[in-house]
Amino acid sequence: MDLEKVREAAERVARSLGLEVFDVEWKVGKQRLLRVYLDRLPGPENPEGLGVTHKDCERVSADLSVILDVEDLVPGPGYILEVSSPGLDRKLIKPADYERFVGRLAKIWLSQPVENEKYFEGRLAGYADGMVKLALKKREVTVPFAGIRKANLVVEI
Repeated sequence: MDLEKVREAAERVARSLGLEVFDVEWKVGKQRLLRVYLDRLPGPENPEGLGVTHKDCERVSADLSVILDVEDLVPGPGYILEVSSPGLDRKLIKPADYERFVGRLAKIWLSQPVENEKYFEGRLAGYADGMVKLALKKREVTVPFAGIRKANLVVEI
């Protein structure tokens, strides 16, 4: 299966509804699972771009499943198509995510230690020249984007 072609099909459908594809995952275990995460772009009425609805997911799922079947983009036995939002604890994947969510609390795991640590939790303070700034309680740390193994926003109540 060509995951890039699946992503392109999902993006066509999402764009037609004013959404974007945040991520696409393919998992094979007991069942074959194609997971598509949708996001809403920031705009004047919605500066953070949050708010993918159940109805949005339902529409994308219905339209995308037809395209996937007609274009035979997921060959082989049956699979499950799951369409959802990235959630409040969303992954941070691309540099733009670190800019978009400046001021939000995040957890970052690194491949290589920075200042003898591989895990940080703090407020996103920006992204520039391949480096992510994170404001910790008593100091600011800068980590290389390329060295981030995993990062998520933290839900604050």
